Amino acid sequence: MATSSGGGSGSGGGGTYSYRNGATHSHKSSSKLDTHTHKPLSLNSSSNSSSKNHVKSKSLGPSSTTQRRNSTTSKDHHPSVPGRVRVAVRLRPRNAEESVADADFADCVELQPELKRLKLRKNNWDADTYAFDEVLTEFASQKRVYEVVARPVVESVLDGYNGTIMAYGQTGTGKTYTLGRLGEEDTAARGIMVRSMEDILADVSLETDSVSVSYLQLYMESIQDLLDPANDNITIVEDPRTGDVSLPGASLVEIRDQQSFVELLRLGEVHRFAANTKLNTESSRSHAILMVHVRRSIKGRDAGHSSENGNHPHSVKSLKPPVVRKGKLVVVDLAGSERIDKSGYEGHTLEEAKSINLSLSALGKCINALAENSAHVPFRDSKLTRLLRDSFGGTARTSLVITIGPSPKHRGETASTIMFGQRAMKVENMVKLKEEFDYKSLARKLDVELDKLIMEHERQQKAFEDEIERMATEAQHRLSEAERNYIDLLEKEKSKYEKDYMDSIRKLEDQLAMNQRKNEDSHIKSRAEVVYHTICLELLQWIQNELDWLRSLDLSYTPKVYSEELADLKKMLQKETLLRKAAEGEVNHLKIQVSELKMSEASRKSEILKVHKMLEEEVHQKEKLEREIAILQSQLLQLSLESDQTRHQFERDGLEKDVSSVDSLTSQVKHQQQASGNGEKPSIAKLFEQVGLQKILSLLEAEDADVRIHAVKVVANLAAEEANQGKIVEAGGLTSLLRLLQSSQDETIHRVAAGAIANLAMNETNQELIMSQGGISLLSMTAASAEDPQTLRMVAGAIANLCGNDKLQSKLRGEGGIKALLGMVRCRHPDVHAQVARGIANFAKCESRASSLGTKSARSFLIEDGALAWIVQNANNEASSIRRHIELALCHLAQHETNARDMINGGALWELVRISRDCSREDIKTLAHRTLVSSPTFQAEMRRMRISY
Repeated sequence: MATSSGGGSGSGGGGTYSYRNGATHSHKSSSKLDTHTHKPLSLNSSSNSSSKNHVKSKSLGPSSTTQRRNSTTSKDHHPSVPGRVRVAVRLRPRNAEESVADADFADCVELQPELKRLKLRKNNWDADTYAFDEVLTEFASQKRVYEVVARPVVESVLDGYNGTIMAYGQTGTGKTYTLGRLGEEDTAARGIMVRSMEDILADVSLETDSVSVSYLQLYMESIQDLLDPANDNITIVEDPRTGDVSLPGASLVEIRDQQSFVELLRLGEVHRFAANTKLNTESSRSHAILMVHVRRSIKGRDAGHSSENGNHPHSVKSLKPPVVRKGKLVVVDLAGSERIDKSGYEGHTLEEAKSINLSLSALGKCINALAENSAHVPFRDSKLTRLLRDSFGGTARTSLVITIGPSPKHRGETASTIMFGQRAMKVENMVKLKEEFDYKSLARKLDVELDKLIMEHERQQKAFEDEIERMATEAQHRLSEAERNYIDLLEKEKSKYEKDYMDSIRKLEDQLAMNQRKNEDSHIKSRAEVVYHTICLELLQWIQNELDWLRSLDLSYTPKVYSEELADLKKMLQKETLLRKAAEGEVNHLKIQVSELKMSEASRKSEILKVHKMLEEEVHQKEKLEREIAILQSQLLQLSLESDQTRHQFERDGLEKDVSSVDSLTSQVKHQQQASGNGEKPSIAKLFEQVGLQKILSLLEAEDADVRIHAVKVVANLAAEEANQGKIVEAGGLTSLLRLLQSSQDETIHRVAAGAIANLAMNETNQELIMSQGGISLLSMTAASAEDPQTLRMVAGAIANLCGNDKLQSKLRGEGGIKALLGMVRCRHPDVHAQVARGIANFAKCESRASSLGTKSARSFLIEDGALAWIVQNANNEASSIRRHIELALCHLAQHETNARDMINGGALWELVRISRDCSREDIKTLAHRTLVSSPTFQAEMRRMRISY
């Protein structure tokens, strides 16, 4: 006897219910407490499946889910708790056909909802009785069905468990009506899918939580995406560690509101397979599977509550990542299977029925094995059982609603459905909380915080460096000013002291000469005095002799006159003596002044010696600073030489295929620096840290030509790293490089500066700065005067990067950029031609984009400037880097219909045909083919020339 089940559409025989008179029964039942989540469960609590000792369960009413969830404690939870599969039976009312055909026959089932039992009649006097977790009469509303069957599972999913809601039954008994009815005309008719999403969206916070949906169908053992019908062979992936089943290839749509979810369901139903059978006008021919992934962040709770030890210090808790609970709700609308003779299957529908019967048979075998505790459960016999592995015997909380019809004509299928439900009630699941640490969220937050800290550190570091540089500049300025002031003051003091010294010497010499003259006069006076005394003595002696003689002659004579003259002579002698003493005192005073002047001269000499010593120390310090500057300059020159050697090594080792690509050059420089560092920073980075970008840029204007060359090489190597490009531009490095192109005549400086500008031209903002400062004109002038292939390669690479900017097309062409590119083909070096081809391809691509947007209607600037001939000539170049860019340029030019006639006249049509047939690059080949097919001008020309295409 085949297992019977079904999944009819809402519009089929069991789709729209025609209720008979009667009232909905209300039931009173007890509740059982789930030991894991400490909340009353309805259909998913563990109980005995015996028909005599079944456990009555009370459904959670429309009480507040938040209130229920707040009752959860922070105690350690068990890793898993038992949870039996809960089964509810729902009776469909008779439809119009059954009311006519079976009018004389009683229903084959009799419901006893208050006892949660039903009787399946064998005949008029005998019946079998079966007990279920819930018995829903034909009068049960959609809301009632949702409350007792689905709401407990939805609440478990919101708490972090996996949940499954499945409908099983004969075709036309109302499975799709129960699960998937949208209820757009009548909200009371909404099915379990719509009502489940309403409860989920009402309970989650869209700011911190997420809800994502996948909608699939299992058709003919192939899993297809109902939201993306082209995705029709999705594989099942099983986690070998946890056993969880996932479908990584399925579309996963994030849901933000109920309306978008209803639109997705409507879209999925359109793509679902259905067919008209004898039992249902629109029978589902596939198993529909709705997967709802709920991801919730736990707020206001200890992040470590679910670990084995719940007592952690506060400092450790603060470092824990946030806790995330992941719940997955799976709603399965199984297709129905009946006997072929009843359903009337034939042709392709017969094959569908066979596939459905096989998958449902495999599901029945798995449930039988689980109910009998068999050692082997054949989950891998069907993709349906693999998908439902977690729902039966796994970790999900599962509710099964079996739908039956009252018609005695289908008693066999009804009995098979009831027995399926009875066996499912014996299956035990170990419900497990899906809770984990949100390391990704923590990592994102830490990355954001780290970026903020790095930015703040860089800002503070820059401010600190600017402040240090400002202070150093100010100190240097003050030192220079103080040195100048000190030298001026020292010169003034020296001049003053020398003048005072000379004046003092002159005064002393004058005073000494005067003293000498006075001493000579005093000596003469002393000699005169001696002579005078001698004369006086001789005179006195003569007078005495005369007196004696007179006395001897005349005793009466009185020498009165002679006595007066003698007294006068004595007075004169006394006066002269006083004058001599006064002269001696003045001489002694002059001697004292001379000694004082000598002492003053000695002190001044000591001060001059001190000043000389200070000047010598300043000179020594200045010489030391000059030596340090010379050492730094030698380091700069050495590092520049190293960077030059590295660049030449890069050129020797090879930039194959598109060698001037700045991206390739940058990656090779970084790789070389990392490989040669032995764990240390590269030499350029050391120079960048020790010397500073501003000082390196200042050397670009040095008078020494070698210093300028080495400085521009260092800047070029720094510009190869994207992290340094913004700093170089902000510090004025771009302006300095353009100024070097204009002012310098050195070929090496032109080559290296052009390479640095090519690196900077990779950034769109820098491209606009280069154009605004006349960069194209300077590069064009450099290209016109250069002969070295490497210089031309660098210039062509810079212009090629600028050609890829849509905003600069007209200005680049107006300033001679295209003509400069074409002028460089005079050099036969393939690397130069590769850069020219790349620039032309970039320019043609921008023109093609402008043409498709309607912003350009005239023919290409490249054709106007005569580039087409060179393009056609090199379309089949042996160098792959040149040929690839030229082929792209031709395809982009051909997309603009205005260029078609010029390209035909220039011979480009033949090259396009060749590219569409023989190009090694599949994307370029497809582009050429699409361009030829879509162009009326090309099509007409190919027909005229009888080119088969």
